[in-house]
Amino acid sequence: MQYRRFGRTNLRIPILSLGGMRFQKSWEQLDFSEISNNEQKKVENILNLANKYGLSHVETAKYYGTSEVQLGMGFKNIKKIPNIIQTKIPPNSDSEIFKRDVMTSIEKLKVKRIDLLAIHGINTDEHLHHAIKVGGCIDILRNLQKENLIGSIGFSTHGKSTLIEKAISTNFFDYVNLHWYFINQENTKVINLAKKYDLGVFIISPTDKGGHLHTPSKKMLELCKPLHPIVFNDLFCLRNQNVHTLSVGIAKEGDFDLHLEAVSLLSESEKYVPKIINRLRQESINSLGLEWHQNWNRNLPSWEYTPGNINIPVLLWLSNLIDWLDMEGFAKARYQLLGNGSHWFPGNNSNLLDMDVSEVQLLRVLEGHINPKKVLRKLRTLKEKFGDKVAKRLSKK
Repeated sequence: MQYRRFGRTNLRIPILSLGGMRFQKSWEQLDFSEISNNEQKKVENILNLANKYGLSHVETAKYYGTSEVQLGMGFKNIKKIPNIIQTKIPPNSDSEIFKRDVMTSIEKLKVKRIDLLAIHGINTDEHLHHAIKVGGCIDILRNLQKENLIGSIGFSTHGKSTLIEKAISTNFFDYVNLHWYFINQENTKVINLAKKYDLGVFIISPTDKGGHLHTPSKKMLELCKPLHPIVFNDLFCLRNQNVHTLSVGIAKEGDFDLHLEAVSLLSESEKYVPKIINRLRQESINSLGLEWHQNWNRNLPSWEYTPGNINIPVLLWLSNLIDWLDMEGFAKARYQLLGNGSHWFPGNNSNLLDMDVSEVQLLRVLEGHINPKKVLRKLRTLKEKFGDKVAKRLSKK
């Protein structure tokens, strides 16, 4: 395993981190007595493999169901616990509730100290305010640092780049968990700003949110040859030296393999990655047309200012992924989450189009776009494909 300095935390972090969201028994907050021996053994086997492979950082969260309590029991039963333990607690307007949640997580994890404590989901200005206000979440964490109950303070986010930049610029945080991978590079400037402030950078869910790469389309498999799309995406992220670690969401023991292959190829990444990127970009031009490839996301209204709160930028992105990379399964899941993802995935899908929202209303907010009529056609196509169902976030918080 290779390691990088995790920004001003000065921790030596492995470039792959063990994500604790996918291997737990349940998304419900169950008592440990409700977890079978086999279900717990699976977690402990994964922890032992992570130790064997050098993934000495595990990250979880209060709202990852039974993850914290299973990890806590696992730490008691395995020979060597991870060197770096991270959990995440959502911001709260009531700082005493926030403190209670932190202490509950420490108790569940059965450790004396949490090395990395992230405020989970600074996705809105209100969340940031709860974190940084006088007497807010940050002040609670500073006091817990003095008691040596926690180490470095960070935040995780699904928010807009402008909000993330605002949070980093407060200079209150030591690291950030954010989304950035080949199919979604919107946070490139954010990562550069994190470098300026010497923040550790942790990439969230590169395999799943990076395009359901655990079940890639045939087209994606072909375009990424000779690498598997997971290996390509890992290398794409890690060749950026301002990225320090990727979350590896392990659901079963074999899920380590392709990520470890990426680590073994990191020194040769320039041999593979630029060629694959060029191939993928050329396919985008071929599939979408040069004008659309270059301009589709310009002059689009934000969902807050769109009739019906339709999230047109995200919907066009999903449409492009279908036309370009045959990512229909990924697009379907994200489409059906819109409208039910709260601040984690805000705005609505296009189900309201031609019902509560008229074509005329949308054309009005699309006046500056290169092809408003094409936008509407794409929104209607998505509605026809996926408009019959809704999806829910795994975590309800």
